[in-house]
Amino acid sequence: MRHFLRMSYLAAGIGGLGFFAMSVLLLGVWPGIALERQIRATEPDHPMPLTASEKRGREIYGHNGCPYCHTQQIRYIESDVRRFGRATLAWETIFDYPHLWGTRRIGPDLSREGAVRSEDWHFAHLFNPRHITPDSVMPPFDWLFDGAPDRPKPEARDLVAYLETLGRNRELAGANGEAHSRAGCDCSDDEKHLAFDAPLLNASASMPRSAGAAPKLVSPADRNRGLRLYARDCANCHGPRGEGNGKGAAGLVPRPTNLAEHEYTPDRLSSALWNGVAGTSMPAWRDLPVEDLSAIAEVVRGFHNPQAEQASSEFGAEIFADHCAQCHGESGDGNGPAAGRFPIASTDFRSQRGSYEADLRAVRDGIEGTPMAPWRAQLSEEEIAAAAHYVRGLFRP
Repeated sequence: MRHFLRMSYLAAGIGGLGFFAMSVLLLGVWPGIALERQIRATEPDHPMPLTASEKRGREIYGHNGCPYCHTQQIRYIESDVRRFGRATLAWETIFDYPHLWGTRRIGPDLSREGAVRSEDWHFAHLFNPRHITPDSVMPPFDWLFDGAPDRPKPEARDLVAYLETLGRNRELAGANGEAHSRAGCDCSDDEKHLAFDAPLLNASASMPRSAGAAPKLVSPADRNRGLRLYARDCANCHGPRGEGNGKGAAGLVPRPTNLAEHEYTPDRLSSALWNGVAGTSMPAWRDLPVEDLSAIAEVVRGFHNPQAEQASSEFGAEIFADHCAQCHGESGDGNGPAAGRFPIASTDFRSQRGSYEADLRAVRDGIEGTPMAPWRAQLSEEEIAAAAHYVRGLFRP
């Protein structure tokens, strides 16, 4: 009997150790080997590692509990891909240890955050999130600043530097890298569809900001709904009356546009809302239906107070041709020979028109944070006035 018990205990012990060893192999070692094989088959040749500043920012991100509310993994399900873009590939997090995938989406997923917002938007948002998004539950991180959003401490700069890396390597891989990953992906057709066929970046704010096709706005639009949407999504930067003086405007460079000083065509507003404005804090709003975009556009157009126009002169045309056409184009369409050299597109004067006073300021003093330089040293007041009158005459409502 004792011998039988002894052998039973021995068999149970050996079985337990064997089961433990098998569990480690099946749940730890084998998935790691399969994952490493998948990464080698799909990763681009030279993914960009984090710099010292970005590594410090990653530590700040983790220490302050950001993964508790923000994920960094777009799952292989339709709802994730529809909202945030292509599903995450294994190689995208090869520099993460420990990983910061997160488990809850109290805030939006940040997998592609590097292509979404400008640096100064992040600073303003970190300083006081509700100055940017009124209903945000994110706490302020004002201790990262010296009293104002435009005075970030090194910790804030490191944190934003890290945020700007999220999604960077997938974007840098380009079309060839995507084709290589697709060919090496050991996954089903459904998984390939979710990982490669959806837009690479977020279906709203992080879509590419280059001007592209935008939907036609509907008319008539629901102005009352537009007022509610404008108050929720726009007023914190552009101000309640569109004057560019919202709570979130402090620290944004260039400043949010004074919408009350400008007149826009519907197509121009559609493009700005759909694509965002490159080089500024204005994001794309592709997560809103066309009816909502149309309602917001109706509110923006209502801010403008029409003024009596003065006829432009040939004198203004000469000034424009000599000093402005290289960026703004001979017809004022924003496609001059030098236009592609700047991160912010040159103004298309055919689709938007500022007030005479706004155009005078722009020519005389330039526009801070944009390639538009002051011309007061090169042009006389008479020439500046002539140029301002001329560009107003290019508008085609």
